[in-house]
Amino acid sequence: MISAKQTTLRACATLSGAGVHSNAPVQVVLHPADADSGIVFLRTGLADGRDRTIRANWSEVSMTELCTVIGDASDATVATIEHLLAALAGLGVDNALVEIDGPEVPIMDGSAAHFVEAIDQVGIVQLNRPRRYVKVLKTVRVEHGRAFSELRPAEQGFRLEVEIDFSQDIIGRQKKVIDLDPKTFRREICRARTFGFVHDVERLWKAGFALGASLENSVALDESRILNPEGLRYADEFVRHKTLDAVGDLALAGAPIIGAYRSYCGGHRTNVSVLKALFSDPEAYSIVEAPSRRLGGRSDLSLAAAAAYGPDFN
Repeated sequence: MISAKQTTLRACATLSGAGVHSNAPVQVVLHPADADSGIVFLRTGLADGRDRTIRANWSEVSMTELCTVIGDASDATVATIEHLLAALAGLGVDNALVEIDGPEVPIMDGSAAHFVEAIDQVGIVQLNRPRRYVKVLKTVRVEHGRAFSELRPAEQGFRLEVEIDFSQDIIGRQKKVIDLDPKTFRREICRARTFGFVHDVERLWKAGFALGASLENSVALDESRILNPEGLRYADEFVRHKTLDAVGDLALAGAPIIGAYRSYCGGHRTNVSVLKALFSDPEAYSIVEAPSRRLGGRSDLSLAAAAAYGPDFN
C-alpha cells in the first residue's frame, strides 16, 4: 500500500564498523530529519576540520566501480552507500541525516541486516507532509555490453526483476522478482550478503579495493565452492544481494519510484545510469504526491499529480 505521509526516524541510531574497501574504522549516526529533507550525508572527520553535506542523489554519484560513491573526490566523498540506502528505502524512510566520520559506510556483515535492526530499534514516525514519488511514464533503458537496466511504467508500486548470469556454475543464472515493501524487503532481501571470487582478491587489493573484506562480511567463492563455513543464507543469495544493491542505488532517485525495474547482469553502473537516463528526459517521469485525505469514504490509492519540480527536487 502506498503511504500518504513522509517519514523519518523516531530517534538517533548509531552503528560502527569498518569499510569493506578502505578498511577504515567509521561511525555512522542516523538522525531524524524534517519533511522534504530527503536523505543527506554529513561527512565529518575531514583533514581540514570542516564538515560537508552530500545529498543521496544520482546527480552526486562520482564512482560506481564495485560500490556506489557520492561526492567530489577533491572535497569529500562517501563510498559504499548502497546497503544503508537500501535499508532506508526498503523500510520506507523518506528523510534522514546520515552523519559519518569516515570515507566509507561500514560493511557490517555484508548485507543490510544491521542497518535494518538499528532502524527498528529507534522506530519510524510519520511527518505531516505528503509523500512524493517519482512516477515512470515511459520506458528508459541503458546497456553496457551484454548488461542492461531499464525502468518501465507501472500503475502503482515498485517491482524489481533482477537477473544475473555467471559463467561459474557455483552461481550460474539466477533471477529474483519482488514487489518492494517493508515486509518483503525484510524477509527476502535485507540479509543477502555481498560476494566475490578469491582469484580477484589480489587484483582488487592492488587497485585499493576489498582491503577490509573477510568471511565475516562477504561470501567468498572459488571456481567450484563456497568458502564460508556457514554456507549461504539463501539458495539464491547472489541474485538477492544484487537486488539489494539495486534497491539502494535506485533510492538515489530522491523519492520512491512508481514503476518497474529490470536488469540483466547489471550492477552499480547500470543502476545509476538508468536513473540518469530517466531524469534526462522530462517526458519519462513526473513527480506525484500521495493523496493527503480519504476520498469518497474510502482510502484512494491513486496519486495526485504535483508540480513539475524536476529531477533535483529534494
